[in-house]
Amino acid sequence: MSRKSGGRSGEGSWQWSRTAETRRVMLDAAREVFVERGFAESSVAEVVERAGSSVGSLYHHFGGKSELFLALWDDHQKEYESNAASAVAKARAAGEDDPLELFVTGARAFLRGSWERRHLVRLFMDGDAPPGFELLRRTRSRDWIRQNAVLLGAGTGPEDRAVVTVLTTVIGEAAREVAACETAEEAAAVADTALRLIRRLDPLDLARDGG
Repeated sequence: MSRKSGGRSGEGSWQWSRTAETRRVMLDAAREVFVERGFAESSVAEVVERAGSSVGSLYHHFGGKSELFLALWDDHQKEYESNAASAVAKARAAGEDDPLELFVTGARAFLRGSWERRHLVRLFMDGDAPPGFELLRRTRSRDWIRQNAVLLGAGTGPEDRAVVTVLTTVIGEAAREVAACETAEEAAAVADTALRLIRRLDPLDLARDGG
């Protein structure tokens, strides 16, 4: 019985791995097609052809073109969050404990990702998206503001919320500018300018002073 049970467990792990790989291949194909043609002009047939899969498999894993686009965006956001969290954790492990410096470290990783995945950033900011995308983006933005507030050790008062919202907006707009750059050097200059601005604002003092 134990051998039989172990076989089922192995089979389940293999099935999960195959499903994850199928999703990844489809997301990679969708990224290529959406970046090349935009959301509206892309078709499910193009994605599955690029993925070497089938329409039925795409609908099974994602539900349709709109859901595939949203899954691609969600994957993109998780990559942002993972990179920023990793950078902050590394800085903490190295002994950094100043909230502003940790915030800047996370912001730098975020902006670096904006350059590395600039084609996706451009795709998601050009307005060619399925229904519901803007609501999803606004919800994620509010979550991002809350995460930044925790990282900065900000309070819950209106001044604190305003400062964190402004800083988050600065990073978001800088990410757009980074993605629009033509060269890595230009992107780095934009990122450095945004980070200098954040340091110059000294957000923790602004919050304490009430603006």
